[in-house]
Amino acid sequence: MNIKVVLEGKLKESFYLEGAKEYQKRLLNRVEIIETSNIEEYIKNKQNAFLITMEIEGKQLSSVDFAKKLREIETDGYYNEILFLIGGSDGLVQNVRNKSNFKFSMSKLTFLHQEAVLILMEQIYRAYKILNNEPYHK
Repeated sequence: MNIKVVLEGKLKESFYLEGAKEYQKRLLNRVEIIETSNIEEYIKNKQNAFLITMEIEGKQLSSVDFAKKLREIETDGYYNEILFLIGGSDGLVQNVRNKSNFKFSMSKLTFLHQEAVLILMEQIYRAYKILNNEPYHK
């Protein structure tokens, strides 16, 4: 299953970029980071994509439940990719939020969008370690 972290904006700070690239490498490049100036335009023709919007009001999951959610989406059979959508400093526009298949919150705290990418990449990595019964998650 293709997984893309779609960021409205850019990973500008080198330490966020390096961290995200490290998790991409650990995930054997199964997760792609897409930088765009317009998420709404990017998802326009994504009919078979499971859209996960990153929203402070979204549902919070434990790492184990997050792993289960990924497995559930992957085994559904309908979707060919998972898109995690992270808005810029103004958040996601309502039209994008309305198209969401799942509204996900990593915390009630507000993160810079660059931080959110790094945290999300680590959680995706952790999820696959959990799903593969590999010793990373404690």
